[in-house]
Amino acid sequence: MKTIQMLLRAGTRVLPALLVLAGVAQAAPKPTLHIYTWADYIKPEIVERFEKEHGCKVVIDTFDSNEAMYAKLKAGASGYDIITPSSYMVKMLEDQGMLLPLDHAKLPNIKNVDPDYRKIAVDADMHHSVPYMLTNTGIAYLKNRVKNPEASYAMFDRPELKGRVTMLNDMRETVGAALKFLGYSLNTTDEKQLAEAKDLLIRWKRNLAKFENEQYKSGIASGEFLLVHGYSGDILQAQTENEGIEFVLPKEGYSVSCDDLVIPKDAREAALAHMFINMLHDPKVAAENTEFISYLCPNKASYELLDEEIRKNASLFPPAGVRAKSEVIHDLGPDNQKYIKVWDQVKAAQ
Repeated sequence: MKTIQMLLRAGTRVLPALLVLAGVAQAAPKPTLHIYTWADYIKPEIVERFEKEHGCKVVIDTFDSNEAMYAKLKAGASGYDIITPSSYMVKMLEDQGMLLPLDHAKLPNIKNVDPDYRKIAVDADMHHSVPYMLTNTGIAYLKNRVKNPEASYAMFDRPELKGRVTMLNDMRETVGAALKFLGYSLNTTDEKQLAEAKDLLIRWKRNLAKFENEQYKSGIASGEFLLVHGYSGDILQAQTENEGIEFVLPKEGYSVSCDDLVIPKDAREAALAHMFINMLHDPKVAAENTEFISYLCPNKASYELLDEEIRKNASLFPPAGVRAKSEVIHDLGPDNQKYIKVWDQVKAAQ
C-alpha cells in the first residue's frame, strides 16, 4: 500500500510533465510547400487561405528570368515543389527529365482551362504542366512625354529617348522583338536572320538605360523611364500608379507566353503541390488572382467573374486581328545555342 501511495504522490509531479512531452511528440511539424516563381505572382490572401485550409506553410522564392531559374536548378538547387517557368522552358525541363508527370485525378479543376489556349499550348494535354498566367509582350510609354507614338518597335530607335528606355532582360523575348520587327518568326533558326536581329538589337541598345525585368514597372510609373518593353500584366499594375501610361501591342507582331505550373521530379510535397495547382484553377480563385496581379489565368470559367473593365481590356483580350500576329515562344532544342550566342554578343556590345 505504501508503495502505491508513493507512486501516486510522484504521479502528481511526473504526470503533467509526461503529458507535455507526449503532446510535443504528437505534434507533427507542418508540411511546407516550397514555390519558386516570379515576383508578386500570387495574391497573398490566396496563399494564406491555402495554409489555413491544409494546415501547412507556403514558402516562396523568386527568380527574374527563365534562364536564371534554369541555371539555378542545373547548379543543384532542389527542394522546390512548384515552379512557374514559361512554356518554352517547361519543354526544356521536361526533355531533360526534370519534371513529374501530373496526376489528373488530383486536378479536377483543370477542366476549366480555356480550350482556345490549349490549341496553341506547348503541352496541350497538360501531361507535365498546367497553364497559370498568360501575358502579351508589348510596349508601354508615357503619353505626355513621348511625341507621335506608334505601335511599333521602331520607337526603340528614337534618339530623343536615349537613356530613358528599357528592354526586357530576357533572351527569347528581346531577340524575338527584333526578329518580329524585321518580319521574321521569333522562333526562327536561320542564322542570317538572327545575325540581322543581333545588329538591330545592338543599335537599339545604344538608346537603352538597361535591359531590365523588374524595375521597369516602377520606373515608368515614376517617370524615370519613358518607354519600356514589357509584359502586359506588369504594365497594368503600373497603370494603377500612373494613368498616363499607354500600352500597345506592336503592329509587327508580339509574343504571347504562358507561365506554367510544374512539379519538379524531386519535389518533397507532390501531393500538396497538386492541391495548390488545383486550387489556382478554381474559377473564383483564378478570377481573384487575375484581378490582383493583372495577368490572365486562362481559366474560361473565370472570365465571366472578372470585372467588366478587365474583360474589355485589349491588352488581356486582344482583338482577333491583333492576336493573329502573335506567336508563342518554343523551345528550339540544340538551336537554342544560336540564340545564346546572339544574346551574349548583344550584352557584350558597347
